Order: sequence, then structure tokens, then C-alpha cells
Amino acid sequence: MSDSTRRPNRLAGEKSPYLLQHAHNPVDWYPWGDEAFAEAKRRNVPIFLSIGYATCHWCHVMERESFENERVAAALNSHFVPVKVDREERPDVDRIYMTAMQLMGLGGGWPLNVFLTPDLAPFYGGTYFPPETARHGQPGMLQVLPHVAKAWREQREDLAENGSRLFSALEEIARGEKVAGAGATPTPRALAAAAVAAFERICDRTHGGFGTQPKFPTASNLAFLLREGSASARAMALAQLDAMRAGGIHDHLGGGFHRYSVDEHWLVPHFEKMLYDQAQLALAYLDAFRVAHRPEDAATARAILDYVARDLTGAHGAFLSAEDADSEGEEGRFYAWTPAQVEAALTSEDALLFCARYGVVAGGNFEETGTTVLSHAMPLADAITAAGLDDTEEEAEARLSVARSRLFAVRAKRPRPLLDDKVITAWNGMTIRAFAHAATTLDDAGFATRAERAADFAWTTLCGGGRGDLKRRFREGEVAGAGQLDDHACLAWGFLGVFEATAEPIWLERAVHVTTRMIERFADDAGGGFFESPAGDASIRVRMKEAYDGAEMGGNSIALLVLVELAELLDRDDWRGRARIALDAFAARLVAQPIAMPMLLVALLRAEAGARHVVVAAAGSGAGGALPADPAVRALVRRFHAAFRPFDLLLRIDDRPARGRLAALVPWIGPLVAKDGAATAYVCVDRACRAPVTTVADFAEALGDSPA
Repeated sequence: MSDSTRRPNRLAGEKSPYLLQHAHNPVDWYPWGDEAFAEAKRRNVPIFLSIGYATCHWCHVMERESFENERVAAALNSHFVPVKVDREERPDVDRIYMTAMQLMGLGGGWPLNVFLTPDLAPFYGGTYFPPETARHGQPGMLQVLPHVAKAWREQREDLAENGSRLFSALEEIARGEKVAGAGATPTPRALAAAAVAAFERICDRTHGGFGTQPKFPTASNLAFLLREGSASARAMALAQLDAMRAGGIHDHLGGGFHRYSVDEHWLVPHFEKMLYDQAQLALAYLDAFRVAHRPEDAATARAILDYVARDLTGAHGAFLSAEDADSEGEEGRFYAWTPAQVEAALTSEDALLFCARYGVVAGGNFEETGTTVLSHAMPLADAITAAGLDDTEEEAEARLSVARSRLFAVRAKRPRPLLDDKVITAWNGMTIRAFAHAATTLDDAGFATRAERAADFAWTTLCGGGRGDLKRRFREGEVAGAGQLDDHACLAWGFLGVFEATAEPIWLERAVHVTTRMIERFADDAGGGFFESPAGDASIRVRMKEAYDGAEMGGNSIALLVLVELAELLDRDDWRGRARIALDAFAARLVAQPIAMPMLLVALLRAEAGARHVVVAAAGSGAGGALPADPAVRALVRRFHAAFRPFDLLLRIDDRPARGRLAALVPWIGPLVAKDGAATAYVCVDRACRAPVTTVADFAEALGDSPA
């Protein structure tokens, strides 16, 4: 029966693209909520909880194979209350049951399928289940469902007791980061050195990155390694960035990066493109550019953000969640090429060069499709020789640039993968931060404009102009979902980035507002740190306090980073105290496994570095904006941003009325003015400022830069 003739289920009224993908399944799905819970209690049957997201390849496979299967649907509807959850809208639900599955030794990943008691306690589950018989090491749904239904009838009390024990274990995890009576916590530098040593042990010296296959970008690792400062740490980060840029995980035609590589070579990816990956990797490449001054890092970052601006930005200016891996029913079909397709679009010489450089060969490199995932298959000089050309490398690169543009235009005519157009607050905060950072790093006001536009949307729509609680998601005019810790932390982080890029105090005010609400709603005053979800939702049986930086930078890590930065800028002893308590709360995890939380290590290094603020003051009104109007101010700002200064904060002030707004938050800047009508820079440590300077050379010396 087609979607057009089948009666829609309860998911048809939802906004989540993932839930809507299941709205015409024969499964009688419920969204997560009281109606489903009440029905399970009324019928006294388990809940079948299925969690995924709109651009998840294996979620699509299971939807087609199992949830469209009438026999599977009949078994689910008869013996269970089926509930669908979009993990991106409800990370709190996903976090609880993913952790529970891991505690039971049942693995993790998506789709995540968990059997719950009517009281929401988990007792069994798994990830992908094929429809009927075992496949890929997983039993079939029509094997699992009767078994679980029988166990529920005959062993109900045991299953419920096991679920209760799991919740107790989850509560212990949530409480257990603080170690009472533990010895002195190592210094941040000692913890950082231990983390670098751990990364060195698992570093892939041949292919870049860490571990074997699959290879994940894990941008928080890169952020830490670039900031730790040692030659070894930075070399590992730069090697991974180089390998990813050359590999098939990188979209060589359209910019941006796919989710991860299934192999150790970064060659064949899972093709979904997530907003959070684009934001975090843009930040990593921008940082690498400041560290190593390599033009290719700046170009890669710019291409990522150009992709986001072109394909992942809504009419409202906010950033959209993801693009799917699949199109026309196949993973990667949109992105892969055959020699014939390349030859049809290019001249014979250009086709030979392109195929040599990007590895397009008969038979391909992508599974059994006969197509090729583009990568830098050979160095440019070798590709020139293989193509039988006598071009210089500059001439060949010019040819390739034209070829990429032509093939991009051809690819644009293919059926596109699904666009998940919901707006997630946390991911927008990360992306706002990336665009703002690009504005200062690349000296490009256009990036600041995009950051401000998205930040305005987040403030007015997701934050209700500061009048209401921050929300998690926006789609098709609807704002919904309680904001989580990562939504607050990442949005405050984004607002701080816009403040630094534009010098507009309103963004600092908004960062303070969101941070204040974050503390009120999530702080664990007893154990330290922050809970991941707000209080008040009876369906969230355990408020988790995650201590891990994974595909996304962790909420506690970014919260602490923001808290440390604002405490030093605003001279807030209460926030400094919270930061110290959070360090104590996570001490056990950091000592035992420092590479689990690299962004928290960044925050600790930031706190250890102390408060160094750099103030550039202009006479008149020439200090504001992404590109300051006063040329002398702009020269000083460029000098500041010419080097990697991850633990410094630049403030720009002038004689506008906005100065008063800034001084209300940061009163110690009051005496810092332009001297004798000239743009003046102050380097301030713990809010004690050194002698003012007015030339770029003197400013560089005050910053401690090496002579040019």
C-alpha cells in the first residue's frame, strides 16, 4: 500500500522530518508523550521505543524493511505500544536509553530500539533489526517481537526489576563524577600532557586521525590538540586535517564534510552531512590557519561555510540541520562518479587530469556500484604526468578549478538528498560561532553578517527575545521542545563570538542572559557541573550529567568554557567558583580518561591561562563593526588576529553610546580611551593594563609576538 492511500498514523501531526518519514507506516506509532505512556499502562504491555534521525542511513533501511512490513507492524501493534523519537529533538530521551543499552552490553547507535516497561524502564533492545531472519549479526524483528512479548507475559516482574536496577545505575552515573576525599587533582597542564600522551598512543601515523576504522572527525580532539601547544599535539591535529581534506569524507565539489569514514583512509564515508560537523570542522580549519598560516586551511574553512550558506541556511537566516546520505534510494548516489560521467562534462584533457587527480576509474571504489568517491588519489604533479600534460601545477590547478565548477553544475541537476530543515538551537550556536570566527580570522565582514542574522533569529525566535525559556527546535513556524544544556551553552558561546566579531555590547548582554538561565536551569549545586536536561519532565526518569565530548562537543565542556571566559571578563567571583566546582565534579573522569573530554581540557587550560584581555580604543566611533571603520583600529585588530591566541579576548571600544552599555558589564574598561586622538591598544592581565601603545609594532611587542 502506498503512502498516498494508507491512513496516516499519529506522527502525521508532528513537525520532525524523521517522525514524518514514519507517518504512513502500518505501525501504529505514537510520539513520545503521555498518550503513549497511558496506553501502555491501560493495556499493560511494553513500549517499543525506536529512536533515530532524519538523515540516518540505517534508520531508512529499517523503516523500509521492517516498519513498512505488514507482519512486523501487526506484531508491534498487537503486543506493544510503538513510540518514535527524533534523537535530535529529544537528546535527553536518547541519552538515557543509549546509556542503558550500553550498560546492558547491547551496543549503541541508530536506529536505537529499546523495549520499556509502561513505567519507562528499559529491559532489552538493540540497534538495527532486519524484518524476519537474522542478518548482519542481528536477529530479525519477527524473531525478537514474539520472544519479548512472551518474556513480558511470563517474567514481567523480573523484567521490571531489571529495569529499575538500570535506572539506579543511571542515577549513580549522573551523581558519580565527584570523588569525595580524592587526592589533589592534577594541574590542567598535567592533565593536558596525559591527554596528549594518550592521543599519541592511538594516533594513526600513516593515515591521520586516531584509531583504525571507522574514522570520525571528532573536532573536539582537534580543538584541544591545537590549543595544548606542543609540537607533537599540533602535528597530530594538522595531519588529521590534511588527511580529511584529501579524503572522500570531504566533498571536493560542494564543500563541507560527510559524517564519518567507514575505512581508515578517510576515503568512503557515510554520506550524510550534519550541520554540527560543518561548524566544528570550520572552527578547526580556521584555528589551523592561525596556527600554521597555510592557505589551504583557510580555503577549506571558507568552502565549508560557503556550503552552509548555500545549502544549509533557511530564508529566516538560521541554519538547517542536515542533508541525507541517500538519494534515489541509494546511499552516496548524489556524490559518486564514473569516468563516462566525467568525460561527458569536460574536455578530454581536463577529464584525464580530473580522473587522475580524484581517482575516478572504471569499476570505482564505492562498494558494488561501479562509481568513485572523489579524493586526492595522487599528488597533482603525478596527475599531470598521468594525464599526459605538460602544464605547470598552477596551470593544472586552474584547469581543475574549472572542472570542479562544471561537475558541480552537473551534479546539481541530480535528485538531491533529503534536506532536514529543522533548526536546532545548539547546532546554530556552534555555527554562529564558526561564522563569527571566520569573520575575524579571514577579515571578511560577510561572515559576520551571516552570524548576526542567525543570532538575531535565535534570540528573537528561539529565546523569545529573552522573555521566555530557550527552546530546542524551530520548524515551519513552530518553536518547540525544552532547551537542553547544550542549547544554552552553545548559544551563549555563539553570542560571545558575535560580540568579538562586531564589538556590539548587545551580544555580550545576550550571552550573559543565556548563561544566567543556564545556571538557573541546569546547575547541579550538590554535585557540581550541569545536568544535561532541565527539571520538570516526568518522562525523564534520570537527569543525566554527561562527561564526554563525542560527535558534538559536550554540553558540560562548552558550559564550563563559557563560564570561565565570562567570569574573567566580567570579574564574576560567583561564576569562577562554579567553574572550580565543575572541575572538582569531573576530576575522576579527567584523571582516569582525559581524552574523553578534550573540550573540558580546553576550558581548564583557558582557566589556568588567566584573564588576558586586549582592548583597542578608538576616538570617535571607528571601532565597531566586523571591519572597523578607523584604519588604525583595523590595523591593530588585524595584528591581534594574525596569530593564534585561543585564550585571549579582544574588546573594541570607542565613543559611541554603546560604550556605556559595555562599561555597565565590564566596568574596568572605563579608563581605557584613545590617547591623543589615536587608536590605542591595551594588553590587560587580570584587568591590570600595561602601558598603552599606538603602533602596530609596539602592539605586537606588547602581545609577546616574535619579531616578523
